[in-house]
Amino acid sequence: MIHQYKNNGYNIVMDVCSGSVHVVEDVVYDVLLEYSKEYDKHISDTAEMKCDNECSSCKGFITNEAKQRITDKLSEKYKAAHIEEAFEDIEELIEEGMLFAEDEYQEYIRDFKNRKTVVKALCLHIAHDCNLSCRYCFAGEGEYKGDRALMSLDVGKKALDFLVKNSGNRRNLEVDFFGGEPTMNWEVVKGIVEYGRSLEKTHNKRFRFTLTTNGILFNEDMMEFANREMANVVLSIDGRKEVNDSMRPTRNGKGSYDLILPKFKRFAELRQGKDYYVRGTFTHHNLDFSKDVLHLADSGFDKISVEPVVAGAEEEYAIRREDIPKLKQEYDILAKEIVKRNREGKGFTFFHFMIDLEQGPCVAKRLSGCGSGTEYLAVTPWGDLYPCHQFVGEDKFLMGNVEEGITHSDICDEFKLCNVYAKDKCRDCFARFYCSGGCAANSYKFHSRINDVYDIGCELEQKRIECAIMIKAAMAEEKES
Repeated sequence: MIHQYKNNGYNIVMDVCSGSVHVVEDVVYDVLLEYSKEYDKHISDTAEMKCDNECSSCKGFITNEAKQRITDKLSEKYKAAHIEEAFEDIEELIEEGMLFAEDEYQEYIRDFKNRKTVVKALCLHIAHDCNLSCRYCFAGEGEYKGDRALMSLDVGKKALDFLVKNSGNRRNLEVDFFGGEPTMNWEVVKGIVEYGRSLEKTHNKRFRFTLTTNGILFNEDMMEFANREMANVVLSIDGRKEVNDSMRPTRNGKGSYDLILPKFKRFAELRQGKDYYVRGTFTHHNLDFSKDVLHLADSGFDKISVEPVVAGAEEEYAIRREDIPKLKQEYDILAKEIVKRNREGKGFTFFHFMIDLEQGPCVAKRLSGCGSGTEYLAVTPWGDLYPCHQFVGEDKFLMGNVEEGITHSDICDEFKLCNVYAKDKCRDCFARFYCSGGCAANSYKFHSRINDVYDIGCELEQKRIECAIMIKAAMAEEKES
């Protein structure tokens, strides 16, 4: 399977199963479009016929008759010699396994339920409480369909004990401090970190702690501690003042932008190269979200994530299908601006344009994503275990607790089988090995099952991947020049 598209002056060809990406000339791009049609037609024509799989088309090559049809069709646009050269380039890539590559993962997926997994990461819900009233909050102001609560140090310690016990030979473990707002329970955060450090030598483990905060309570002492102990810190802000304050007011209805921006700028300066990012959400009310990303970049942040809200159609701020063309334009605007700023030495990282063209993650991760329900679990303030933070409060996904461990292994098995081959909409999608089938929680939210996809999210993800690859092409061209 291949995917072809044009972006910012680049002709880009993706070979989905090999992971190869090619930037090609116009003649190769146009010939390959017709070549693919001829190849697909042969496969379709022989689907119900006996074929020994040894004919030229089954090997990825098309017949001479098909080539002549392509040459005739494109003869007014290109010279025959140039078309012939394009055929040679295409078939050389086919021989090298970089075009029309076979899907080698189809068989691998059969053993997914039986594969052994260990718990590598926990999302600790330090506080089911918050000092903001964000209008789009999936956690209902931090309460997660339940009562306000703060995690005790005892539960936090038991959570780390559970992680160590269930991590097998895995040395590097991740613990995310999440909420609600974790700084509302800061002493427990510090106590859990201290306990984690005490476990490292005795159990040959290394904890990577991360923190997500809205910044309202963030002070110099917290910044100093986070800068020393947190491998990554997520700073929540939506962008321009009017956008942020509309969706992220305090409990008394006032805006939060002026309270948090100076603190976040101060903390970003303190990080000095360590991981952090400012993370925002865009909604139907700020479809021009590229302005929010650039506002954050111009405010001095060089690691930025601004993501689409995920909400049901009944919410007035929800992304609608008719919004998609505008949002795709915004991603194009942003991608072009990133290329421009990179060339000017003023580049920044946009989280959704970060892409690994070397297919770095392991096969299991490329096929099944974040590991929710198997390798990654969420822990409530009272120690209950859920597949991830977005499932907390959904009784059917309660997996156990930190004292007894996982008592509903059937839920774990269900999530093991959640992969790109279990989702009909993923099977023929060019983006499947980059998004890994999307978010199981979003699937459940919109379809009441985890093996579907959030359709609007898919379209936006496909566009982000196209833009990300274009940026890679531009960077490669810059290096060569």
